[in-house]
Amino acid sequence: MSTREGNLEAPTRHALDWRNPAFYDEAQCLQELERIFDICHGCRRCVSLCQSFPTLFDLVDEGPTGELDGVDKRDFWKVVDQCYLCDLCYMTKCPYVPPHAWNLDFPHTMLRAKAIKFKKKGEVGAGEKFLAATDVHGQFAGIPIVVQAVNAVNRTAPARRALDQALGVHPEAWLPDLANWRFRWGAARSAAPVATQGERTPGKVAIFATCYVNYHEPGIGHDLLKVLAHNDIPYVLVDKEVCCGMPKLELGDLDAVARHKEANIPVLARYAEQGYAILSAIPSCTLMFKQELPLMFPNEAAVQQVKDAMWDPFEYLIARHKDGLLKTDFKQALGRVSYHIPCHGRVQNIGRKTEEMLKLIGKSVSLQLNTVERCSGHAGTYGVKTAYHPLALKIGRPVFKAMAKDEPDLIASDCALAGHHIAQGMAQAGTPAKALAHPLSLLRRAYGLD
Repeated sequence: MSTREGNLEAPTRHALDWRNPAFYDEAQCLQELERIFDICHGCRRCVSLCQSFPTLFDLVDEGPTGELDGVDKRDFWKVVDQCYLCDLCYMTKCPYVPPHAWNLDFPHTMLRAKAIKFKKKGEVGAGEKFLAATDVHGQFAGIPIVVQAVNAVNRTAPARRALDQALGVHPEAWLPDLANWRFRWGAARSAAPVATQGERTPGKVAIFATCYVNYHEPGIGHDLLKVLAHNDIPYVLVDKEVCCGMPKLELGDLDAVARHKEANIPVLARYAEQGYAILSAIPSCTLMFKQELPLMFPNEAAVQQVKDAMWDPFEYLIARHKDGLLKTDFKQALGRVSYHIPCHGRVQNIGRKTEEMLKLIGKSVSLQLNTVERCSGHAGTYGVKTAYHPLALKIGRPVFKAMAKDEPDLIASDCALAGHHIAQGMAQAGTPAKALAHPLSLLRRAYGLD
């Protein structure tokens, strides 16, 4: 039976068999890496994505045979280390993903290799583990004097050198400040009296704050609440939450992902059962509940229930607009806006909902929109690590250039980390951004809300 060249069908994701002991068989994993790398070498469509593919192709091209058989399997780990699980190769580029007969799943094979590496003693350093422990270092947020001291010290050259030596954080990489007051501590209570159901949308919202919004940029969360209040949508913050687990996933610490799931899913499932739409303002966190946890725990009904109830904020608001229930009384012009679509927003398969909202705003007030759809290179902790920060800037260079088009008044990205990384890259390129704001903050401004 012949195998067709390429695939015209939608990609199909298979469950991750991570509890099977064979999953951690290094010899089997290397065999699968070899099979996949050989296909990638013959295709090379993904060369413009992350650094994994140039690393692989350089290993092949510089080897003694010019083919994969000339690459030492120990060097396969160099490819694995460059993957930050953005999923773009799988969802947007690769013609051989399932249901194609070759069944090529680059991200899940990289994740398998990372999980094997994580379980090997000494392979993953304490610094990397600490960077992925967002709930741990976020606990300093909101503590008077401590916050100010930590933020001030982290801006000094000696402290950044110490972070480099202790944690492998690049001295020039942008790092978020700790918030003076956590989002969950200061969130306004909802005053909306009635939940109005829409054909497409639940009429009430539960907010999963996320580590980043809670500990670093609470203003993003407050702006979301103001937008919901303006549209008479009742909301609550979920009773309790821990990190979604995405940083642990990227590290290959699947047991920690499972522990985080056990803390979050029972709580979120209660809101799903009560008919809430669950919103998360960080694309990576939303994706964790929409895709990664359902693929890791495909037979758990509560995980599926949360998946079905989880929304990107702009996905929800645009659906609300289609229900005829979103206010469009925009008052404040936004001028020239360069907007970046982050990878973990793209692979949710929801379309360009934030862009739709910005275009909707532009029907009422002045808004000249420039949309950029390409990886910024930041990718969670990847962009701050000493070994990878220069590569993250290199990957993002086309984005920095595209975002500077027409000298925008504002730049924005749904991924707050990507937004700051882009601002840093634009400044280094000599085209500094005039201002950076999250799209939810732009929406709040457009409504004329304080």
